Amino acid sequence: MDQFSHDREAFGASDDQTVQRGKSRDSLLLSASLKLSGMVAPVTVRVRNLSSGGLMADHAARANVGDAAEIDLRGIGTVAGKVAWIAEGRLGIAFDREIDPLLARKPVAAPKRAPAPRRGRGVL
Repeated sequence: MDQFSHDREAFGASDDQTVQRGKSRDSLLLSASLKLSGMVAPVTVRVRNLSSGGLMADHAARANVGDAAEIDLRGIGTVAGKVAWIAEGRLGIAFDREIDPLLARKPVAAPKRAPAPRRGRGVL
């Protein structure tokens, strides 16, 4: 289950970098599928912060700043970008295009169920 908080300041590796980016960020925990250049198959990562221009995710595998990235985000779809930074088991991805991060927060809709049949009063 995804969990959300409303910490709009925590995105980067330091507060100075956060101010420099100037975009509102929402802290959250969201699973996503990430594929970096050179990877054969995507891996599941935990997205911790998301903004219209990028994200921060847990990722301990080898990556380099500048690597091409594709991330499949729930409610948004696949977004292309590049690895912007790497630090202590996390990485930042700068998107090639802006997204609406609120779309990732929309609840997953449960399938609609048909109404239960009414039991009528039969005439005997």
